[in-house]
Amino acid sequence: MIAVILASDSLERLYTGLSLLVGAAAEGEEARGLATFGALALLLDPELEARALAPEATPSVSAGGRAVFARSLAELRDTAAALEGCRVWACAAAVETTGADRAAVEARLDGVRSTPRFLRETAGARLVVA
Repeated sequence: MIAVILASDSLERLYTGLSLLVGAAAEGEEARGLATFGALALLLDPELEARALAPEATPSVSAGGRAVFARSLAELRDTAAALEGCRVWACAAAVETTGADRAAVEARLDGVRSTPRFLRETAGARLVVA
């Protein structure tokens, strides 16, 4: 199993974290994610692809590659939600303290988990913080 804590509000780091989850799940490995603070806002953003097209949002991506990056990021988010072996929860503290829309969390993610519970449930997994 791989467990990824999606922590950053960086689109590039979110892309990396989602790639790890989707890649592992596509290969038949259980993949678990916990979206905290900045990453939670990005995962809930209905305009994620448009956001990723902004040059200041993706400073490491070339102008010519930005559209591919933006489309791929949105597809990774959707694929993570659709893959049977991939589950992503919202961090309970992030939901509570950021004012995240609970209905949006329930619609886009697999629910809410505390960090301690997530860590207990993924004990022994390869743990990555992105």
